[in-house]
Parts: sequence; structure tokens; C-alpha cells
Amino acid sequence: MDARSYESSPAKPSRLHEGFAALPANAVNWIAVWRRNYLVWRKLAIASMFGNLADPMIYLFGLGLGLGLMVGHVEGVSYIAFLAAGTVASSVMMSASFESMYSGFSRMHVQRTWEAIMHTPLTLGDIMLGEVIWAASKSVLSGAAIMLVAGLLGYASFPSMLITLPVIVLTGLAFASLAMIVTAVAPSYDFFMFYQTLALTPMMLLSGVFFPVTQLPALAQRVTLLLPLAHAVELIRPAMLGRPMEGAALHVGVLAAYVIVPFILASVLFRRRMMR
Repeated sequence: MDARSYESSPAKPSRLHEGFAALPANAVNWIAVWRRNYLVWRKLAIASMFGNLADPMIYLFGLGLGLGLMVGHVEGVSYIAFLAAGTVASSVMMSASFESMYSGFSRMHVQRTWEAIMHTPLTLGDIMLGEVIWAASKSVLSGAAIMLVAGLLGYASFPSMLITLPVIVLTGLAFASLAMIVTAVAPSYDFFMFYQTLALTPMMLLSGVFFPVTQLPALAQRVTLLLPLAHAVELIRPAMLGRPMEGAALHVGVLAAYVIVPFILASVLFRRRMMR
């Protein structure tokens, strides 16, 4: 059931039915949306990748080498090695979020690409899934590139750091789904600054990217249990440093929940917005 048939339906579905009706029609339709975005992106791939990598690299080497001289070692490793894992996770968060928000909003609202696609057999749910996976794909490039640089410079342990790859994928999907909620309710590009300032930046400061979570007050440590970035860092850092993971099932479960629940909520919100 796509947006056009929904609009002509005489009965108003419940929120639960509305959410399921907005889900993808099948498991493969999203590939067409992903491929469309890829074909457009590859024309500016070099500039896009440079933009995604420049900011986290500045954090990594600016803070890692500069502040690292004063900090010394953190949790038994050099500060830059400690920071590298956090930078990988935060880079994935930012890349997935920005792609879902700014680029996704352009295709949905400004260029009205979504409306054009919905005149094909693809449904709104197919489009959303393609957008989320595409945003996660771009975030994987950012995270993997930083991880590779860290590994080449001796700040990450090989081959254990390869375990971070599926974690990076899951993290990208989680933040892409979360950002889709913001995109679904955003009236303009300016709205995204609220999410970036009030959600992403505090999350980056509280999730163990720059310093151990154990340095936070007890209440703040409990808050971090709700933050997806904190769980991503707890999975990525041990793998990059060649250490055993503690509570891996919990961290993976929380990230998976942040993939599924926001996606369903965003589906409902987008469905209502597209019917206006």
C-alpha cells in the first residue's frame, strides 16, 4: 500500500497499522534507491569524502597530538590511541546524521525526488530504507578510513580492529534512522541545527569519545546508558585496542533498537507529511 492508495482509503488506520503500512514492500526494493543515490554521489565522491574526513581527522591529530602531550596515557594507552576509537564512532554518527538530514531533506522536500520515485512500484517505506542504508554506507566509508589511518600509524591493533566494521555498519544505521525522524518533522534546513547542537554535540561529549565515561558524575554515567554513541564507543574501542569486549550483547541490542524503533516512527511521520 503506497502513499497514493493510502490517500484514497476511506478508513483512517490506527497508528500501529499506519506504521506497518509505511514499511518497505519487500527486502530488495531499497537497492534501487541506494543505487540512484550512489550514481549521483560518485560524481562528487572525492570532494564528499574529503569533507567527511577533514573534521574528524582534525580532532584526531589536533587533540590527540596536542592535548595528548599534556594528558599522557589514558586507560593504559596513549591519548591519541584512546581518542582514535572515539573519533571513529563520532565520525560515523556525524556522517550518517548529516546525510539523512541535509541530503535526505533535499531529495524529499526541495528536489521532490521522493515524489517522483513513488510514481514507480516503490513505496515510501522502500525509499526510506534505501535512504537509511545509503546514509549508513557513507558513514562506513568515513569510519573505516579513520580506522585505517589509525591502524597504519600504530594507534589500533590488527586484526582485532576488523571487528569494528560490523559495529560501524550498525552504528551508521542507528544514527541514520534517528536523523530520519528529524528530517520528517523539519520545516527547513535551519531546523537541523537544533538537533546538531542539542543532541549530537552533547552526545559526543558524554559518550566517552574524548575521555572515559567513568570520569563523569554518577548521574551522567547513568544517562550515557541511553545514548547510542556510548554503546558504539564501548564496542569499537576494545576492538581497536585489542582488548576483550564487556557487555557486547547489551551494546549491540541497544544499537539494534535504535535502528528499528526510530525507523518505524520516522515511517509514520513521513507518511503523514507526504499526505499533506
